[in-house]
Amino acid sequence: MAVVYDYFGGLYINLTNRCPCRCEFCIKNFASGLGTADSLMLDHEPTVEEVLEELNRWDVDSYDEVIFCGYGEPTERLDDLLVIAEYVKNTWGKPIRINTIGLADLIWEKETAPMLAGLIDAVSVSMNEADAEKFESLCHPRFGRQSYDAMLKYIEDVKAYVPHVMASVVGSSISYASLEACRRKAEEMGIGFKVR
Repeated sequence: MAVVYDYFGGLYINLTNRCPCRCEFCIKNFASGLGTADSLMLDHEPTVEEVLEELNRWDVDSYDEVIFCGYGEPTERLDDLLVIAEYVKNTWGKPIRINTIGLADLIWEKETAPMLAGLIDAVSVSMNEADAEKFESLCHPRFGRQSYDAMLKYIEDVKAYVPHVMASVVGSSISYASLEACRRKAEEMGIGFKVR
Protein backbone atom coordinates (compact mmCIF):
# COMPACT_ATOMS: atom_id res chain seq x y z
CA MET A 1 0.00 0.00 0.00
CA ALA A 2 1.52 3.32 -1.08
CA VAL A 3 0.64 6.56 0.67
CA VAL A 4 3.33 8.76 -0.92
CA TYR A 5 4.61 8.01 -4.41
CA ASP A 6 6.48 9.48 -7.35
CA TYR A 7 4.68 9.66 -10.68
CA PHE A 8 6.47 11.22 -13.66
CA GLY A 9 8.61 13.29 -11.30
CA GLY A 10 5.73 14.57 -9.16
CA LEU A 11 5.31 13.78 -5.46
CA TYR A 12 1.80 12.48 -4.80
CA ILE A 13 -0.17 11.76 -1.63
CA ASN A 14 -2.78 8.98 -1.70
CA LEU A 15 -5.18 9.71 1.19
CA THR A 16 -8.21 7.57 0.42
CA ASN A 17 -9.82 5.12 -1.97
CA ARG A 18 -13.26 6.65 -1.37
CA CYS A 19 -14.81 8.61 -4.23
CA PRO A 20 -18.31 9.97 -4.96
CA CYS A 21 -17.97 8.83 -8.58
CA ARG A 22 -17.41 5.57 -10.43
CA CYS A 23 -15.87 6.94 -13.62
CA GLU A 24 -15.74 4.35 -16.38
CA PHE A 25 -12.20 5.39 -17.35
CA CYS A 26 -10.79 5.42 -13.79
CA ILE A 27 -7.27 4.00 -13.78
CA LYS A 28 -7.92 2.02 -10.59
CA ASN A 29 -10.20 -0.22 -12.68
CA PHE A 30 -7.22 -1.24 -14.80
CA ALA A 31 -4.02 -1.00 -12.70
CA SER A 32 -3.25 -1.52 -9.02
CA GLY A 33 -0.48 1.07 -8.97
CA LEU A 34 1.22 3.95 -10.76
CA GLY A 35 4.75 5.30 -10.83
CA THR A 36 6.75 4.06 -7.84
CA ALA A 37 3.60 2.71 -6.17
CA ASP A 38 3.09 -1.03 -6.58
CA SER A 39 -0.39 -0.61 -5.14
CA LEU A 40 -2.49 2.46 -4.43
CA MET A 41 -5.27 0.34 -2.98
CA LEU A 42 -5.24 1.14 0.74
CA ASP A 43 -5.78 -1.49 3.43
CA HIS A 44 -6.65 1.45 5.71
CA GLU A 45 -6.82 5.21 5.35
CA PRO A 46 -3.54 6.56 6.70
CA THR A 47 -3.72 8.87 9.69
CA VAL A 48 -2.28 12.36 9.36
CA GLU A 49 0.67 11.17 11.46
CA GLU A 50 1.29 8.23 9.12
CA VAL A 51 1.23 10.53 6.09
CA LEU A 52 3.68 12.97 7.67
CA GLU A 53 5.97 10.13 8.72
CA GLU A 54 5.95 8.80 5.17
CA LEU A 55 6.54 12.26 3.67
CA ASN A 56 9.60 12.71 5.85
CA ARG A 57 11.16 9.63 4.23
CA TRP A 58 11.18 11.44 0.88
CA ASP A 59 13.47 14.17 -0.43
CA VAL A 60 10.58 16.61 -0.71
CA ASP A 61 12.94 19.48 -1.54
CA SER A 62 13.76 17.82 -4.85
CA TYR A 63 10.13 18.10 -6.08
CA ASP A 64 8.49 21.13 -7.67
CA GLU A 65 5.13 20.54 -5.99
CA VAL A 66 3.16 18.14 -3.80
CA ILE A 67 -0.07 16.76 -5.27
CA PHE A 68 -3.03 15.25 -3.47
CA CYS A 69 -4.18 12.54 -5.86
CA GLY A 70 -4.40 8.79 -5.53
CA TYR A 71 -6.99 6.08 -6.05
CA GLY A 72 -9.78 8.13 -4.51
CA GLU A 73 -11.14 11.66 -4.15
CA PRO A 74 -8.76 13.57 -1.84
CA THR A 75 -11.44 15.99 -0.62
CA GLU A 76 -13.25 13.05 1.01
CA ARG A 77 -10.66 13.79 3.73
CA LEU A 78 -10.57 17.55 3.36
CA ASP A 79 -9.79 18.42 6.99
CA ASP A 80 -6.85 16.00 7.10
CA LEU A 81 -5.69 17.17 3.68
CA LEU A 82 -5.48 20.76 4.93
CA VAL A 83 -3.52 19.77 8.04
CA ILE A 84 -1.01 17.92 5.84
CA ALA A 85 -0.88 20.82 3.38
CA GLU A 86 -0.06 23.24 6.18
CA TYR A 87 2.75 20.96 7.36
CA VAL A 88 4.17 20.76 3.83
CA LYS A 89 4.02 24.56 3.48
CA ASN A 90 5.67 25.17 6.85
CA THR A 91 8.33 22.47 6.42
CA TRP A 92 9.29 22.68 2.75
CA GLY A 93 7.47 25.70 1.34
CA LYS A 94 6.32 23.69 -1.67
CA PRO A 95 3.36 24.56 -3.91
CA ILE A 96 0.43 22.21 -3.34
CA ARG A 97 -2.09 20.97 -5.89
CA ILE A 98 -5.32 19.02 -5.47
CA ASN A 99 -6.58 16.82 -8.31
CA THR A 100 -10.31 16.51 -7.72
CA ILE A 101 -13.66 15.63 -9.23
CA GLY A 102 -14.92 18.95 -7.84
CA LEU A 103 -17.73 17.64 -5.64
CA ALA A 104 -16.36 18.62 -2.22
CA ASP A 105 -19.34 20.89 -1.53
CA LEU A 106 -21.75 18.01 -2.06
CA ILE A 107 -19.61 15.66 0.02
CA TRP A 108 -19.45 18.08 2.97
CA GLU A 109 -22.78 19.85 2.40
CA LYS A 110 -21.14 23.27 2.63
CA GLU A 111 -19.00 25.65 0.59
CA THR A 112 -15.45 24.36 0.88
CA ALA A 113 -13.44 26.66 -1.42
CA PRO A 114 -12.66 29.24 1.33
CA MET A 115 -10.93 26.49 3.31
CA LEU A 116 -8.23 26.27 0.62
CA ALA A 117 -7.12 29.91 0.88
CA GLY A 118 -3.44 30.34 1.64
CA LEU A 119 -2.71 26.61 1.63
CA ILE A 120 -3.54 25.30 -1.84
CA ASP A 121 -1.78 26.78 -4.88
CA ALA A 122 -3.49 24.84 -7.66
CA VAL A 123 -6.66 22.85 -8.19
CA SER A 124 -7.20 20.60 -11.19
CA VAL A 125 -10.85 19.64 -11.62
CA SER A 126 -11.88 16.64 -13.71
CA MET A 127 -14.59 18.19 -15.87
CA ASN A 128 -14.75 15.00 -17.96
CA GLU A 129 -17.82 15.87 -20.04
CA ALA A 130 -19.62 18.78 -21.66
CA ASP A 131 -23.04 18.54 -19.96
CA ALA A 132 -24.82 17.07 -16.95
CA GLU A 133 -26.39 14.11 -18.75
CA LYS A 134 -23.13 12.96 -20.33
CA PHE A 135 -21.21 13.55 -17.08
CA GLU A 136 -23.68 11.40 -15.14
CA SER A 137 -23.50 8.65 -17.78
CA LEU A 138 -19.69 8.59 -17.79
CA CYS A 139 -18.86 9.26 -14.13
CA HIS A 140 -21.88 7.81 -12.27
CA PRO A 141 -21.78 10.31 -9.37
CA ARG A 142 -23.62 9.23 -6.25
CA PHE A 143 -25.21 12.69 -6.09
CA GLY A 144 -26.85 12.24 -9.50
CA ARG A 145 -27.31 14.82 -12.21
CA GLN A 146 -26.84 17.82 -9.89
CA SER A 147 -23.16 16.86 -9.71
CA TYR A 148 -22.23 18.57 -12.97
CA ASP A 149 -23.55 21.99 -12.00
CA ALA A 150 -22.05 21.55 -8.52
CA MET A 151 -18.66 20.86 -10.12
CA LEU A 152 -18.91 24.00 -12.29
CA LYS A 153 -19.90 26.09 -9.27
CA TYR A 154 -16.95 24.65 -7.35
CA ILE A 155 -14.61 25.80 -10.11
CA GLU A 156 -16.04 29.32 -9.99
CA ASP A 157 -15.79 29.42 -6.20
CA VAL A 158 -12.25 28.03 -6.06
CA LYS A 159 -11.00 30.71 -8.47
CA ALA A 160 -11.48 33.28 -5.69
CA TYR A 161 -9.17 31.44 -3.29
CA VAL A 162 -6.63 29.46 -5.32
CA PRO A 163 -4.13 31.07 -7.74
CA HIS A 164 -4.16 28.34 -10.40
CA VAL A 165 -7.31 26.48 -11.46
CA MET A 166 -7.70 24.19 -14.44
CA ALA A 167 -10.16 21.70 -15.85
CA SER A 168 -9.15 18.38 -17.37
CA VAL A 169 -10.70 15.62 -19.44
CA VAL A 170 -9.62 12.11 -20.38
CA GLY A 171 -9.40 12.52 -24.13
CA SER A 172 -9.80 8.84 -24.93
CA SER A 173 -13.09 8.58 -23.02
CA ILE A 174 -15.13 11.29 -24.76
CA SER A 175 -15.90 12.44 -28.27
CA TYR A 176 -13.89 15.14 -29.99
CA ALA A 177 -16.99 17.37 -29.95
CA SER A 178 -17.33 16.96 -26.19
CA LEU A 179 -13.63 17.58 -25.68
CA GLU A 180 -13.83 20.83 -27.62
CA ALA A 181 -16.99 21.85 -25.75
CA CYS A 182 -15.15 21.31 -22.47
CA ARG A 183 -12.22 23.34 -23.75
CA ARG A 184 -14.55 26.22 -24.66
CA LYS A 185 -16.25 26.02 -21.26
CA ALA A 186 -12.87 26.24 -19.51
CA GLU A 187 -11.91 29.24 -21.64
CA GLU A 188 -15.21 30.95 -20.81
CA MET A 189 -14.58 30.33 -17.11
CA GLY A 190 -11.09 31.81 -17.42
CA ILE A 191 -9.24 28.69 -16.31
CA GLY A 192 -6.63 26.38 -17.84
CA PHE A 193 -7.49 23.21 -19.71
CA LYS A 194 -5.67 19.90 -20.00
CA VAL A 195 -6.32 16.71 -21.93
CA ARG A 196 -4.95 13.78 -19.98
